[in-house]
Amino acid sequence: MLKVGLTGGIGAGKSEVSRLLVECGAVLIDADRIAREVVAPGTPGLAAVVETFGEGVLAPDGGLDRPKLGSIVFADPQKLAALNAIVHPLVGARSRELEAAAAEDSVVVHDVPLLAENGLAPLYDLVVVVDAAPETQLDRLVRLRGMTPEDARARMAAQATREKRLEIADIVVDNDVPLDDLRRQVREVWADLTRRAHAPREGSEHPQE
Repeated sequence: MLKVGLTGGIGAGKSEVSRLLVECGAVLIDADRIAREVVAPGTPGLAAVVETFGEGVLAPDGGLDRPKLGSIVFADPQKLAALNAIVHPLVGARSRELEAAAAEDSVVVHDVPLLAENGLAPLYDLVVVVDAAPETQLDRLVRLRGMTPEDARARMAAQATREKRLEIADIVVDNDVPLDDLRRQVREVWADLTRRAHAPREGSEHPQE
């Protein structure tokens, strides 16, 4: 099994890269999706979030009002840290369960938005970073996700810098390109990952710096 950490700044196009890797045959463990599951209605995770942030973060249906919570935590690093302290251990436990269920010869891609921020690179055999210029990220967030420029910049500022992400990258996918070029890059990355997955473990090194 090859354990791959996939990350990138908000709006960089990481989700598209993960989708393309799944098409190639990767087993995807999506931290964002798991993060939603662990704070679903009725879970201990949601109860802990409400205890910390108050019932104002609940939607009328009793679920988590994610935009409301986001507007609170992304403007306050201490509140963001408090939320992460609740959610991250739950996500980690569930991710390990899913990884253990994958076949031994799998390429398991962990889609982790905050991989750089939380110093998680050593958990993986190698790290793939989806990179895009900040101007590209901002345009996508405003144009495709409907964020205001101010909210988009706040979300970007709450994450690691582009330079910090690139420092931990073993492989960089450039997503300032047309979709056809992105697909070509992902196919090349997949060929590399499958070679690594089937190489003798003693003879393969995956630097984490």
